[in-house]
Parts: sequence; C-alpha cells; structure tokens
Amino acid sequence: MHNRTVSVIGLGYVGLPVAVAFGLKGKTVGFDINETRIGELKVGHDRTGEVSCEELQAADILFTSSIDELRMADFHIVAVPTPIDSANQPDLTPMLRASETVGRALKRGDIVVYESTVYPGVTEEECVPILERVSGLACGSDFTVGYSPERINPGDREHTFTKIRKVVSGQDETTLETVAMVYESVVTAGVHRAPTIKVAEAAKVIENTQRDLNIALMNELALIFEKMGIDTNDVLEAAGTKWNFLKFKPGLVGGHCIGVDPYYLTHKAEKIGYIPQVILAGRRINDGMGKYIAQCTVKEMIHAGHNVLGATVTVLGLTFKEDCPDLRNSKVIDIILELQDYGINVQVADPLADAEEALHEYGVEIIPFQFLRRSEAVVVAVAHAEYRSLSAGQLLDIMNGAPLVVDVKGIYDRESLRQVGARLWRL
Repeated sequence: MHNRTVSVIGLGYVGLPVAVAFGLKGKTVGFDINETRIGELKVGHDRTGEVSCEELQAADILFTSSIDELRMADFHIVAVPTPIDSANQPDLTPMLRASETVGRALKRGDIVVYESTVYPGVTEEECVPILERVSGLACGSDFTVGYSPERINPGDREHTFTKIRKVVSGQDETTLETVAMVYESVVTAGVHRAPTIKVAEAAKVIENTQRDLNIALMNELALIFEKMGIDTNDVLEAAGTKWNFLKFKPGLVGGHCIGVDPYYLTHKAEKIGYIPQVILAGRRINDGMGKYIAQCTVKEMIHAGHNVLGATVTVLGLTFKEDCPDLRNSKVIDIILELQDYGINVQVADPLADAEEALHEYGVEIIPFQFLRRSEAVVVAVAHAEYRSLSAGQLLDIMNGAPLVVDVKGIYDRESLRQVGARLWRL
C-alpha cells in the first residue's frame, strides 16, 4: 500500500471519478478553480451525473480551490480538458494553467501525473518547464512527473475508472513504480507499465484516433449506400454475421475525445514534417456529417411534399452522446445550423442537457418534450433512453401531416413507422 496523499486537479467528467475512487480509500484533495463546482460537490451534487450522491458522501475528499490546501498532497493528478480551437489546433491553455497551479503547491519529493489527452512530448516539453519555473524546483531531483492517460467514458456505468486497466508511466524507474503502486491501490483491473512517458501519451491519442477512423469508414459507406438506394443498417446487419467484422455504426462524432484527439496527433505530425493523409481524411468525413444529415432531411421534406421555407423541424437530443448530459463539442449543432440556413424553424428538446449551458454555448433553447409544437419532421439525433422508448405513435403525435422521421442512430423499427404512415430516413 502506498503512503501518498493524492490530489486531483480538475473535477470534471474525468477528474471527479478519479478523486472519488481515491477518496474511498483515504484522504484526498479535490481541486478546481470553479467555485460553483466546488460548492456543488461539497453538498453532494455532481451535475455531470458521473458520481452518485452516496459515493460523494462516502468519499473522504477535501473539495477546495485553495493552493494552501493543495499543498497537503504529494501526488498530484492533473485531469483538465485539452480542447481544440476554431482552427482545429490543440489548445493547451487549461493544461498549462493547471501546471502553474500545481507548481505553486509543489514540494520536494512530490510527483505530478498528467491524465489529460495530449500529443507525445507535452508532459516533458511543455509542462515540466512551467512546473520548474513556478516552483523553483528541479525536475528529476526535487520532484518527478508521470503520465497516465484517462480512460473515462462519460455515461458508461459498466466501464468505470476502477474497472479499466490503467496505462502508467514515469520519467524514471522509481517514479514509474510509485505511480503504478498508487493507481493499483484503486484500479482493480490493474495497470500496464509503459516504457516511457511519450509512449503512454501516444497510446492514449491513438485509442480515439482508431475509433474515429472506423466510424469515418462507416459514415463514408453510408454516403455511398445512400446514392445506391441501399439501407446502411441492413448492410451492417448482414456483414455483422461474420465473426471478425468490427461492429461500428455511422453517426455524429463529437465530444471531448474522439472528435478532438486526432487533431492533437496530426498537429504533432505536421510539426515534425509529416502531413497525415488517412487521419485527416477521416476527420473531414466525420466533421461533415451534421451538414449532410440536415441536407438529407431537407430533401426528404421536399419528397414528402412539405414547403421547406418556414417549416418547423424538431431535433431530439443535443448532447454529444446518448444518456449523458455532456454538451462539449456536440455535432448536433451542425444539423441545427444547416437547417436554419434553409429557412427552417428548429425546436430542440433534450432531457439531460442543461438548458442554461445549451443557451450559453450554442444559443439553443431547450424545450421540454411535452411543450413541443407539431412539426413537419423529427430528427432524432441522440439515442437517449427516453427517445429509444418512444413508440411510432408517440413520434407521430408531435408531427403534422406527411410525417418524416430522420433516425440518425437507427434506433426505430422501420416497419412500425411504415404502419403509421411515417416516412423514414436513416444513416
């Protein structure tokens, strides 16, 4: 058993489950610069829905925004977002600022472990100099660093932090063994010791790049089959009968991981003189799917006999994935904006999205399902459980004559919709 006091810097979708796991084992410091977030957690409320009130109450966590209290820890885990900017370039600002914060609390003998997704080299080349400058200490002799990529899957109640094997790394053998021991104390699935920090950084960034490319292939197939008049879901169902067929499906690729991480890798590749071909091609396909879905919706409305200009379309779901309140980098907004460009009135419902955040981030008003106006078409963009349970009749009730259902995720039975006279389009 280790004798370290753990702190977690950044208490979002990634950091909070990590802090709770350690807090259930012993005293842990949970640090965040968001005072509102700290206040909510102190009273046992997690707005992300990743941790229950019971777990928060059971965990021994000092929730704080105080540097003085952060100094109580000697094993610091940095779990802040690593987004991209409007030009799809890595934005390391949160990570660099977090490094400044940790640097102000750093003591001799401390270890700093980064979990944020980055391209190879960020920990040692970007973060370490900041830690040294702010703390006045020397990395390697006064303190050391490691990297252990996060593997949190928001909304997933099966593959939780403690049940996913953890990749760990350290700048030297002693640090690596300490990092491994600390994580082994809470991660029941065990750890994998990467030989270097850069290997661990690279392993993380390719995990989501691989998924991104597989989904991009499915999306490109959907584009092709649409032109052939073939239902992609039928094709995938048939192909899926082979034991080694990878069961990916077409759809929107947003969120803070799959739709972002590949750009970190391509950025680094371009800096060292290589222009990625396959990765960027996959990104272009996936980034264009929202616009494509909206355009297909418009075509189907015309075929159904609707006047597009001034029509109303209902979009069900705004979060980036099903059964999760996370709105970050949601590609549903691409559908909404494209429909609006055609002069369509768009109304949006989502049972999990925070209405205030949706308005602030996207300028979108969230309307409760029961208050939706009847519309010419319904775009089911996110497969929330509430929407998966809707019957064909319930969908029909929120539409006008010549109803059109755009089933982005392929969650509804085609025959049931046909029986009630609804037109169906799906990827």
